[in-house]
Amino acid sequence: MSGSGPIALSCGEPAGIGPEIAVKAWEALRGSCPFFWIGDPRHLPAGTPVKEIAAPAEAKAASADSFPVLPLAFGGSTAKGTADPGNAAGVIQSIETAVRLVQAGEASAVCTAPIHKKALIDGAGFAYPGHTEFLAALAGRDRVVMMLASEQLRVVPATIHIALAEVPKALTPELLRETVEITAAGLRGQFGIDAPRIAVAGLNPHAGEGGAMGSEELSWINGLIAQMQVEGLSVTGPHPADTLFHAAARARYDAAVCMYHDQALIPIKTLDFDRGVNVTLGLPFIRTSPDHGTAFDIAGTGQANPASLIEALKLAQRMAASP
Repeated sequence: MSGSGPIALSCGEPAGIGPEIAVKAWEALRGSCPFFWIGDPRHLPAGTPVKEIAAPAEAKAASADSFPVLPLAFGGSTAKGTADPGNAAGVIQSIETAVRLVQAGEASAVCTAPIHKKALIDGAGFAYPGHTEFLAALAGRDRVVMMLASEQLRVVPATIHIALAEVPKALTPELLRETVEITAAGLRGQFGIDAPRIAVAGLNPHAGEGGAMGSEELSWINGLIAQMQVEGLSVTGPHPADTLFHAAARARYDAAVCMYHDQALIPIKTLDFDRGVNVTLGLPFIRTSPDHGTAFDIAGTGQANPASLIEALKLAQRMAASP
């Protein structure tokens, strides 16, 4: 695991709700879940009791009565609600700093506040589809997996941000196998589940219903799951997705691997909309993130709900402590 140090929280897009929910999370957690924020203190809500630190080791003592900040100087504005590309280099540096510190063992995990990709492209030529791909590149990993986790459910989409019409073409035996294997390794290594149980959803309605509603289950998904079972993985399926997420079904697995974005995200957001956490599996360090965006429309108003960030920090702490 990544050690017992504090969690490194990157600032995310400073014109969004990231800075205010970071402060609200500190108010809720204080010393029980030490973390430090990496960013420009100018972007924090007025009146925040900031304590600038020079190293992560100072964060735990500071967090009892102050908001610990590892300061970076950003070049853009402090206005809320509209991203300033002038801040892009600073946002990227915040993420890079968090990764460097966790890789050095000075932080136990990385937690990331939401970014605004267009501002990063416009201001710094950001060359990655998103946060996760950038973190994978910083870690030197070719393939990582996105998990959405809450107390009630963990889901992993095998394909993510593509059109539904593209899913059958993108979903290959190699991709599904890799997704299941990375999920199993993550559950063992970061969640402390020695023998993880993974349920795989079918691609088609009723998992194809014997070929009447689609052929992929018969042509290769069934066979792949059977082969992984022979290899020792505790994997079942393909299960009809419409019966995979009720309470009794959820008790039978530790994570569900789904075939596309909405198949995975609709159930977890229905069950626990405010507390879902984004976890990246396959990195050599722990990374969590709140499961929402920058919310420019309410940034700076004090209305932002910190629940998902609080859960992301708490989950990172539990994962870091996992044997």
